[in-house]
Amino acid sequence: MTAAQADLVRDEFKEMPEGLRLDRPRVEDGAAIWRIARDSRVLDLNSSYSYLLWCRDFAATSAVARDASGEPAGFVTGYIRPDRPRTLVVWQVAVDAPHRGRGLAAALLDGLAARVAETSGVHGVETTITPDNAASHRLFTSFAERHGADVEREVLFHDDLFPDGGHQPEVLYRIGPLAF
Repeated sequence: MTAAQADLVRDEFKEMPEGLRLDRPRVEDGAAIWRIARDSRVLDLNSSYSYLLWCRDFAATSAVARDASGEPAGFVTGYIRPDRPRTLVVWQVAVDAPHRGRGLAAALLDGLAARVAETSGVHGVETTITPDNAASHRLFTSFAERHGADVEREVLFHDDLFPDGGHQPEVLYRIGPLAF
């Protein structure tokens, strides 16, 4: 995809809300990203160390929204699936409370998908969502609609696979091919 084509495609994506900009995460963002994930109260919280590693090792396949002061307002973490190199796996998406309700999660997802498609040739997205997470179901369904993509759903991990008990099944969303 050429830069001109990328500009045309980005016009079809959700715009970043006013006062926010899309960026790659830096190691220094790990603590803020961990806090946003914790405060979401819906994500499985990983160790603070894992968010530092994520910002270091997977910055190319992750994104952060920064406010005017440069602080993270939201994030999306992802990686290229090793056995499917044209598939971006979205691990987590979260928006800090003061920035919710402005379309930021969708803008982050669109921006990251466009960047990774351009740099890595990705044409599909996978994610898992628990049955009770209505906001994520809406986010990824609308993402697929914006990009003219099909959505396939199946249970990837049944609840009895989780050793700590009380975890809902994780439903795999396979979205693609994406129209870029």
